[in-house]
Amino acid sequence: MDSAVTLHEARAAGFSPYALSFRYGQRHAVELEAARRVARAGGAVEHRTVQVDLSAIGGSALTDEISVPRDRPEAELGVGVPVTYVPARNTVFLAVALGWAEVLGARDLFLGVNALDYSGYPDCRPAFLEAFERLAAVATAAGAEGGVRVRVRAPLLEMTKAQIVLRAEELGCDLGLTHTCYDPPAGPAVQACGRCDACTLRLRGFREAGRTDPLAYAR
Repeated sequence: MDSAVTLHEARAAGFSPYALSFRYGQRHAVELEAARRVARAGGAVEHRTVQVDLSAIGGSALTDEISVPRDRPEAELGVGVPVTYVPARNTVFLAVALGWAEVLGARDLFLGVNALDYSGYPDCRPAFLEAFERLAAVATAAGAEGGVRVRVRAPLLEMTKAQIVLRAEELGCDLGLTHTCYDPPAGPAVQACGRCDACTLRLRGFREAGRTDPLAYAR
């Protein structure tokens, strides 16, 4: 959901976005199918999927044989780093995006992170984004030799999930094309579980925004 709205924010700001997704060893391909739909509907100039197999190192419920938490009380969602955190995932993703940006001659990286979603991910925080900008200045030929400054833009960073839902509506972003669930049930029909942390946060956002989530939920 956040990535889809971020794509529309980039378009609204006058950018011609190139969309990047990752096959990183996640258990479910449904999110990659959703990414293709979102990129097409969001007017991406090009959409690429890069394989970076983080399941080789494991350590996350999204890439390893670790159970995805379900039915956690909302009060617990902001306490500590959850087991759905994939070690250094956004660092790896941004590094690949930085490389592609240098090839394209682009200077802006848009990232759909949100510091206020209470999920506890350290690589969704302002300090991380600022540090990566400093890294980009010395990590590429464009930065070190050409003085090119790469900006990491996170337009949703200070927004609540409810505000993101309403902003999607303003931008004409169809959230029915997105996928959020960490552990979708097996079966012919793609559904969200309605019980993992991601579903809980998403559903709360729709509820607080006074809107109905267009996704199908098993529960």
